[in-house]
Amino acid sequence: MPGSNLSDGSTNPVSPPWRRAVMVVALLNLAYFVVEFAVARAIGSVSLVADSVDFLEDGALNLLIFFAAVWSVRRRARVGHMLAVVILVPAVATIWIAIIKVANPSTPSVVALSVTAFGALLVNLACAAIVMRHRHVGGSLSKAAWLSARNDVLANVAILVTAAVTLQWSSGWPDIVVGLGVGAVNADAGVKVWRAASTERLAARSAQP
Repeated sequence: MPGSNLSDGSTNPVSPPWRRAVMVVALLNLAYFVVEFAVARAIGSVSLVADSVDFLEDGALNLLIFFAAVWSVRRRARVGHMLAVVILVPAVATIWIAIIKVANPSTPSVVALSVTAFGALLVNLACAAIVMRHRHVGGSLSKAAWLSARNDVLANVAILVTAAVTLQWSSGWPDIVVGLGVGAVNADAGVKVWRAASTERLAARSAQP
């Protein structure tokens, strides 16, 4: 029965509205990934590449959460550990792209950077609003969805600030610095989700007869 966990005897109901919310967030993230990645590659922006990879990661993460939500607490904790690793992928990709860009810190188009980042901000605000009401449901899985949506909003604000700075100071370095910052935020989220999943796993073990 959807919303119930039966495989290990533990009960931690997950509401169908939360699963629907997660699916909507997944589709929004995957759709905007295509848009932002295309623009990022066209203008050579490290921060937008980092953010677009994050959209892809969030889409995959929320799809995985959607299917895992009806599993037992123990199995959800295992998925939570896997999601923590997945969240770290954009951080690694961002660092690699930034290293390449350091050799040629060209200035990205401020207009394209600003418009794309603002669009990403609107999408992420919508996603954050959707998952915020359900962030305490589903343990590490909902925590992963909430942290991703929240961090994405912060990243988009930082990118908009980058565009403003670049407009005054024609340099590619602000874009590189913010791109690395986005990676650091993702790494922090990955650590937090890992800890939450570990707590869930311990709770599931202690609940066993």
